[in-house]
Amino acid sequence: MNEHGDEIEARDEDAYALDARMVGEIVEAADAGNAAALDALLEPLHAADIADLLEQISKGERKRILAIWGGNIDGEVLSELEEGVREQVLASIAPADLAQALRDLDSDDVVDLVEDMDVPQQEAVLGALQDADRFAVEQALSYPEESAGRLMQREVVMAPEHWTVGQAIDFLRASDDLPEQFYHMILVDPRTRPVGYVTLGRLLAARRATKLMDLIEDSFRVIPADQDEGEVAYAFNQYHLISAPVVDADERLVGVITIDDAMAVLDDEHEEDILRLAGVGEGSLTDRVIETVRGRFPWLAVNLLTAILASMVIAQYEATISQFVALAVLMPIVASMGGNAGTQSLTVAVRAIATKDLTGSNVWRVIRREALVGLVNGLIFAVVMGIVGLLWFGIPMLGVVIAVAMVVNLVVAGLAGVMVPVLLERWGVDPALASGAFVTTVTDIVGFFAFLGLAATVLL
Repeated sequence: MNEHGDEIEARDEDAYALDARMVGEIVEAADAGNAAALDALLEPLHAADIADLLEQISKGERKRILAIWGGNIDGEVLSELEEGVREQVLASIAPADLAQALRDLDSDDVVDLVEDMDVPQQEAVLGALQDADRFAVEQALSYPEESAGRLMQREVVMAPEHWTVGQAIDFLRASDDLPEQFYHMILVDPRTRPVGYVTLGRLLAARRATKLMDLIEDSFRVIPADQDEGEVAYAFNQYHLISAPVVDADERLVGVITIDDAMAVLDDEHEEDILRLAGVGEGSLTDRVIETVRGRFPWLAVNLLTAILASMVIAQYEATISQFVALAVLMPIVASMGGNAGTQSLTVAVRAIATKDLTGSNVWRVIRREALVGLVNGLIFAVVMGIVGLLWFGIPMLGVVIAVAMVVNLVVAGLAGVMVPVLLERWGVDPALASGAFVTTVTDIVGFFAFLGLAATVLL
């Protein structure tokens, strides 16, 4: 790529990043206690950019900004903040200011904020909300955590199933409390059970005399209020939904979930899986040192135990290693290749389980494929390492030993990378949470056994 192309690419990568100079000016205005300058700098920014700003600066700088500007904070800013920073921000805002900030939010966003508050702050905020808003939030909080009932918004646009397009349009024009954003008009029967929905595009394009039931979409699906939010996000992604009605145990309409909330859940699920695969829990860049240590220590402890198991295998072949120092040089190569191959298969398997692509009907086909991939890669690298071992140490059989060990370990790595998460998932354990330690243990132990065992048999 030429220099001009590099400049465009660099500019594109930073297109939506916060300007460092602006961040510096905001921090300086807060340090100087200049409320007018701070308001002028923050007012043009999008709520998501203000949230990024509060997350990226230090705790002390954040505290000084909120001391001056906290009373003007918008509810959308609070909803964009990551949980750790949000708790600090909420603690610094007076309940009356907080209630004012939340009044313009949809009920699902209010629930998302209120459920993270401590009880006194939660009661103060709920007490400051209007009766209808408070009832909606309290009802949503009665549903289980991470359920559709918590995710839904109560603001719903619905119409009787017998209405025409003209009646629907007249209703929408006469209403003064419609949600700021909605995508469908939900049609209900006399018992308020959803029977279909009509997109706004089809509604506006049809003649006034057209029956709404003649315009309903095939994509219509109903979400139970107690359904896990991960399943909700999967349904939205799988069936390309824009919004979906939520029903209670009696199948009556109680709310609606929109695509932005479902995709936020899907994004959180993906991020959570990535962090768990790396053994870092659900931490963030704003966590304190002690919180980060607590999140990572257990997995490092597990890794230490697995490393001890692998070392015990090595100890069984101490005499062999002492006679052939070359084995100590080549051992890490076998273990590293097996670990990397296992991680590759593991990542693919965990992702496939999360998206429901890896099921009982195709699991053996996937296991067979990964074993064959491991075999082919193992044969290729066996030839490479066999030649390296021969040229490096001048011992032909040493090249044969590491070549065979490489094949064995890469095949086992492919098998373990799929079978371990599948078995954990069937036993009710989160595959992303525990698979890494097990796969690493298997590849290390098998790799050392194969390499050192063969060396002891062939070279001595």
